[in-house]
Amino acid sequence: MRLLTAFAAVYLIWGSTYLAIRFAIETIPPFLMAGFRFLLAGAVMYWLVRLRGASRPTVRQWLWAAVVGALLLLGGNGGVVWAEQTVPSGQAALLVATEPLWIVLIDWVRPGGERPLRGEVVGLALGFAGVAVLITPAGLFGAAFEVDLVGATVLVFAALAWAAGSVVSRQAPAHESSFVATAMMMLTGGVLLVVAGTFTGEWARLDVAAITLRSWFALAYLVVFGALIGFTAYLWLLKNTTLARASTYAYVNPIVAVILGWMLAAEPLNSRVMVAAGIIVSGVVIVVRSHRQEMGSGV
Repeated sequence: MRLLTAFAAVYLIWGSTYLAIRFAIETIPPFLMAGFRFLLAGAVMYWLVRLRGASRPTVRQWLWAAVVGALLLLGGNGGVVWAEQTVPSGQAALLVATEPLWIVLIDWVRPGGERPLRGEVVGLALGFAGVAVLITPAGLFGAAFEVDLVGATVLVFAALAWAAGSVVSRQAPAHESSFVATAMMMLTGGVLLVVAGTFTGEWARLDVAAITLRSWFALAYLVVFGALIGFTAYLWLLKNTTLARASTYAYVNPIVAVILGWMLAAEPLNSRVMVAAGIIVSGVVIVVRSHRQEMGSGV
């Protein structure tokens, strides 16, 4: 029962965060919103784990947490929240779903990296073909609407930054407690997001009195469910099931995001979106399953 609950949390909660981000940034500047989210979640998690006796992190561990936080949260999540100002949440989730494809490419080009398997090459081609379908200009090949190309480009780079952060985090000398390491990453990443908001002039645009109840609820949801419960569930899954099974969130989340965006925010769900979703998710599935076979993992 606990295993099913954890999977449901990762599938549904992380899939719904894209819509929550859209609602939150309606009246809260994006970088500041994301910074407040991770600072609050990181502070709560850090306080709880330290209260339970976790050791104090070293300076070196804080520095590496800042590097990982810069890639995952400033580059990855920061790119998502900024791009969702112009890109619907469902389409944003589909573009971010290319992250496992970027991981394969990064692992290939890094020093001593491994050449992709045949199945991974097929998956890469499919995934990026799906991105091309999604961002095709309106009117071309019968496309009925147009995704903002600047926002879409930022989302692709956000997925690349998240992938790079994921690769770096495996090599970083992190704290022995995964919860402490996660809290440190959220705290340092949150600080960097607030700095980004400061340099882009978001404090001048922040009007607390104008923040709607929907944005407040969305921010609270992102802090409690998206960061604290979602991350905790994922960490628990990593310890209690295989990495291959835990990684299935990568191709479930975008489907959840597209459906929720259509149901609750009237985002487009036409044949073009469905075709792009099918191609991208198929590519991610092939890449993940090819890696499972290489590692000898079962489903």
